[in-house]
Amino acid sequence: MAARRAYTTHPLVLRRVTVRRVHEVTPRMRRVVLGGEDLAAFTRDGTAHPAFAAPGFDDHIKLILAADGDVRAALPAQLPHGIEWTPAEHRLTRDYTPRRVDHRAGELHLDFVVHGEGPAEAWSASAREGDELWFVGPKSSLRLPERLDWILLIGDETALPAIGRFLDERPLDAPAHVLVTVSDDAARQEPALRDGDTIRWVVAEPGDAAALDAAVRALPAPAGEGFAWAAAESRALLPVRRYLQRERKLPKDRVNITGYWHREEAAAPEAPDPADAAAQGPAEIPSPLPWLVARAALRLGVVDAVADAPGLSADALATRLGVPGPGIGLLLPLLAAYDVVVGADGGARLRLGPAGEELLDDHEREEYTGHEAELLLALAHLAPALRDGTSPWQIASGATLHETVTHDADRYGELVDECEQLVFLLGGLTADPLWENVGTCLLTGPGSASVVAALDDAGRRPGLRITEEATPAGVLRGHVTAPDRIDWTAGPADVAVAAKALAHRTDEEGVQLLTRLAGWTGTVVLVEASRPDGLSPHAAEAALHAYTATGSPLRDSAAIAALAKRSGWSVDRTIALGWGTEATVLRRA
Repeated sequence: MAARRAYTTHPLVLRRVTVRRVHEVTPRMRRVVLGGEDLAAFTRDGTAHPAFAAPGFDDHIKLILAADGDVRAALPAQLPHGIEWTPAEHRLTRDYTPRRVDHRAGELHLDFVVHGEGPAEAWSASAREGDELWFVGPKSSLRLPERLDWILLIGDETALPAIGRFLDERPLDAPAHVLVTVSDDAARQEPALRDGDTIRWVVAEPGDAAALDAAVRALPAPAGEGFAWAAAESRALLPVRRYLQRERKLPKDRVNITGYWHREEAAAPEAPDPADAAAQGPAEIPSPLPWLVARAALRLGVVDAVADAPGLSADALATRLGVPGPGIGLLLPLLAAYDVVVGADGGARLRLGPAGEELLDDHEREEYTGHEAELLLALAHLAPALRDGTSPWQIASGATLHETVTHDADRYGELVDECEQLVFLLGGLTADPLWENVGTCLLTGPGSASVVAALDDAGRRPGLRITEEATPAGVLRGHVTAPDRIDWTAGPADVAVAAKALAHRTDEEGVQLLTRLAGWTGTVVLVEASRPDGLSPHAAEAALHAYTATGSPLRDSAAIAALAKRSGWSVDRTIALGWGTEATVLRRA
């Protein structure tokens, strides 16, 4: 049986609250107490929404602000069961952890670090009674393991609301060992400690990775089963993650590390004059060389080797990796230039640089070695693909992406991981009336595990079947809870849900899938992204990413309808799920 999910999902609702009072917790922390009818269950535009729920100590809500002051123009669209982030030029969003949720008083407490920077802190500094604030979330809450002997809570000043809430509410009956870095002793608070708890305050500059790393290493290692939670500046947490996972050997499901903020790079002393820039010619297109070098370092094992054995010489590294010395000698100067390693010249001992520390994070390294990296490499064939009307992936690999992932568990697993976010969007589908008479549901696609989870969350209990090739089925079996309850063979069903099943298929393969599903059911639901996610910084690249994989841009409603018609289906209706994702209900024509 697969392990239970590590989080609980919540409906995404846009809420309006107003300031009730403001006070200073410490000279470094300002508390804004908010209240309003939207914290209770309410109805807007004819749609009922549940009361605000943020049961987790480190839940976060997304505050919505506007650079031009017009917050109403920056608000997302509220769907019946989700949020659609429509384009908004001046929208600013910031994530904050509720310090306290008082349902009886109808109040939400938010703490803001007073550091003189950022739109949220600026808002809190000017907040007065009656001022409004809009927010969305939380979308999920962390589930802690049920039985622990201790919990480690690590953070800087931005983590104090979460740490304080944990100590107040005690979601876990285990000793808490707390470490907090503060920029000044005046930032210290009086947390609700119990017998057996410990706390250590360390004065350090915000984002000081070395200070945080040294303080964490100085903590005693408690005996028994534990859990480590950490939140601070994202780069400052990189050595902490390495220490806890690689040296302390804590399993990934016993570590939760989140970058709460990002240190901005120092600005240039003076912006160049546009006329001077024009005189110098067009801006230089960035070279792909750093990306290729970082990819080579990860694939050869350079980053992991230096992380596991800091102090290696270049010769020792070459021996450890089984790479000839001249090859390592070619790579190391470039890695040093890109801050991946330090000490690559003069025979010095090697250690990871700031960029190398970032590459230890699984999410970061996927950009260089995972499925997205392979798609990026396939773009070398973009010109002939556009000329021939096929996918760059197929030209690069000699097979379609669907043919590739069907026989590659690792690649299909990456698709399943990418679909994990679907579970936050499927409330609109599971609430649809089409489920009222459904006794059996047939699932296909890498998003199937998320559909199972969403049905469970909604209390829907149809009989479940999954139809996939052997390799994808094996991957999905490891991602669903209670896989033995599922029939892993294709067969008749009242409804079929194809969750991101088209995202790795060509149009022809999509028609083949829909034709095959017509032999088992009269209703199919296609869950696909039809437009870019409005909050994604890479929204402009979404169509090209889709084309690289399948030879088709993101399939909008017209493209889905065309595929349906070719395979004997007609579009019954479309359910907006949010974040550019839709569920299209098909009926047999």
